[in-house]
Amino acid sequence: MSSLSIFFIFVIVVAILFLALNLIFAPHNPYQEKYSAFECGFHSFSQSRSQFNITFFIYALVFLLLDLEIILLYPYAVSSYSNDLYGLIVALIFTTIVTIGFVFELGKGALKIGSRQGMESISKKNTIIISLIGTK
Repeated sequence: MSSLSIFFIFVIVVAILFLALNLIFAPHNPYQEKYSAFECGFHSFSQSRSQFNITFFIYALVFLLLDLEIILLYPYAVSSYSNDLYGLIVALIFTTIVTIGFVFELGKGALKIGSRQGMESISKKNTIIISLIGTK
């Protein structure tokens, strides 16, 4: 039996084990809305076309760029035995450029999502502080 056959058997056994553990330990809380058909005569709870924050798109774009980096480095990883120092330098330069761009995004605060709850609590604290200062 080859090592590849053993690997495939191992993967199948681990997958079946994880599925069994999920069935045993996962919570099971069925209710009528959970089993009903979505948007087939079923009225939604709120407006489904509500606005949301643009930072979710920015997260998606950053994730897409990092996925593309992995895809572009994959050929180097596969052919690493035949690559020499030149291939390593090109891969390191590419990774460095993408990393610098990611650090720049972090520095600009592009990946921060403001919490509405936090803003409300800050404004409430400020009004309380202002009212206390104003009474003295």
